[in-house]
Formats: sequence, structure tokens, C-alpha cells
Amino acid sequence: MAAFTIWRHPRPRGAEGRCIGGRTDLPVDPRKAKRLAHRIRQHARRLSLPREVVTSPLARAAGVGRCLKRWGFVWRVDAALAEMDFGAWDGRPWSDIPPADFERWMSDFCGFDFDGGESLDALLKRASAWQPPCALAVGHGGWINARCWQGGAPTPSSWPRPPAYGRLTSAPSAA
Repeated sequence: MAAFTIWRHPRPRGAEGRCIGGRTDLPVDPRKAKRLAHRIRQHARRLSLPREVVTSPLARAAGVGRCLKRWGFVWRVDAALAEMDFGAWDGRPWSDIPPADFERWMSDFCGFDFDGGESLDALLKRASAWQPPCALAVGHGGWINARCWQGGAPTPSSWPRPPAYGRLTSAPSAA
């Protein structure tokens, strides 16, 4: 199975202590976006990859794509790369979410839709069905975890921490 390389977007401004998903579009420091774009450009050069990148439409990933476009890359935006939609929780401080709501989530870890958002099951299906149009991508921690998840239904204790901001991951390219 071939792989593509996906980087997690740079650390966004204003995310600390908040549930941030696909509905909360936070900016990143333009210097951090440019630094990550530079690393992606070096990676493409080193591996002789085409100068093409696909990103999530969210600002924290798209800013990197904009930098690469200025440097001659073909940049595509794909909504299928967006972070999980945390529904009514999205953008709220974690401390404002009642413990009973966390219990609802933990008791239905894969099926819970965050009161109108996307379940982990839905994210797993969306991420595994995505067909990369090129070898380079910029996306989100939850999406990357879902794409790389292998085997069985995840549980709260088995679900991995997201990759570090700006970190690259080789991910399966076909479901």
C-alpha cells in the first residue's frame, strides 16, 4: 500500500483549553505557516516529489497551502481533510462542558455526535475513504489519527494523542 505524507497544521492561536474541531476556524501565526511550508518544500525537493499539496479548508492548514502556492506549488483545498466536527462542543472551553456530557461521550465513544456534530465512526469512515490527489497534505490531528487507525473499534484508552503540531506522518493512501 502506497503512502502519502501529511503534516499537522501549526499550532493555532486561541486554542488553549478549548474544544477545537471543524467548526472553529482559528488562525495561525503566519511565520509558523511559512516555516512549515518551508519544511514541506524541502521534503518535496529531497524526495523529488511533484510540487503539489492538498490542505483542509480551515485557516490553520490552508495558510500553509497559501505559502506553498506563492512558491509555485499547485495547491488544492479538500473539505474531506477538515477536522472532526465537534457539534455543540466546538469552540467551547473544555471546562464549560458538564461531566455528565463527558460521560455520555465515554459511554458511546465511537457513536457520540457531540450534540449535532460528527461521530468518531463517521470521521473514521471519511478519513479512510479519502483518496489523496497528490503525495503531500496538511491536515488536523484527529483526522490524521483516524486515517492511521488500524484494527477494531477505538476506545477512550486506545485512541492516540494527536501528532505534534507541524509534524509529518506517513499515512496509508488507500482504504
